[in-house]
Amino acid sequence: MFFVRIMMNRKIYVLVIVMLLSLLNWFFLSLNEGISEGEFSEKVKISLREVGNQLLLVNKDSTSLINPIIKIGKLKYELSFQSTLHINPDSLVAVIQKTFERSQLPKHYRVEVIQCEDNEVGYSYEIINTIDNSIVPCKGRMLPYSCYTIEVGFITAHKNSLRNVFLILGLLTICLLTHYLFLRRERENKEEIGQEINEQYFTIGSFQFYPEQNKLVQEIIEINLSKKECELLSIFASRPNEIIKREELTKKVWEDNGVIVGRSLDTYISKLRKKLKPDNTIKLINVHGVGYKLELRT
Repeated sequence: MFFVRIMMNRKIYVLVIVMLLSLLNWFFLSLNEGISEGEFSEKVKISLREVGNQLLLVNKDSTSLINPIIKIGKLKYELSFQSTLHINPDSLVAVIQKTFERSQLPKHYRVEVIQCEDNEVGYSYEIINTIDNSIVPCKGRMLPYSCYTIEVGFITAHKNSLRNVFLILGLLTICLLTHYLFLRRERENKEEIGQEINEQYFTIGSFQFYPEQNKLVQEIIEINLSKKECELLSIFASRPNEIIKREELTKKVWEDNGVIVGRSLDTYISKLRKKLKPDNTIKLINVHGVGYKLELRT
């Protein structure tokens, strides 16, 4: 059982280590998210250029140029056009969503259509993962022909926060689990030490005698002993091959407990002989007129 318990604990420790390594691997992969900041910026610029192309085509304009995409903030970009155009909010939302999904860009972003003449926001909306959870007002109302710039800002802080929460919870869980396992292992060690102390025994021939448990064990066979049998055998086991006087045995087992006996000693000696009989190297000998001797032959 002790060996099985060691193997089980070892499996648990290996599982904890695997979980920890997996969590760390996930964390470092999520930090990178597959692309660097520079690569992300270039990806956004290509996607916004495609958005501009689609908006011009909706205006039946296949010749006007799209101005260079400008990064105006950490996660904010500007799309502008060489010529005027009208903007249909329905087309704008659909074109941006489809292009961003194809480019696998973040699904949380805010779009603002800025009027060139007064730099005011002519139209804006926010996407949060899906259209159903988003704020998309004034659909179906066409913005007239004019000069517009489109600003797109990506919002990823909530993802990072959520990722950090999961990371902290994961690390905390592993720490608590590891702490619990070490405490349990320490408790088991103490129990095993205590068990070893409690399971001290005498070897008598092929028997193991456990005085604290009142039993004899021979291979897989257990033989229960009465309290008096156990007390007598404890005296003999502590002084093998030595003659022990009747008076000493009687005093230690009976008279010290306030009990006066007649032939009780001989009765219990007879019971012990029967229980020790399977091992012929053990003899509980009566030394006439003196006492008894536990004789062990090698």
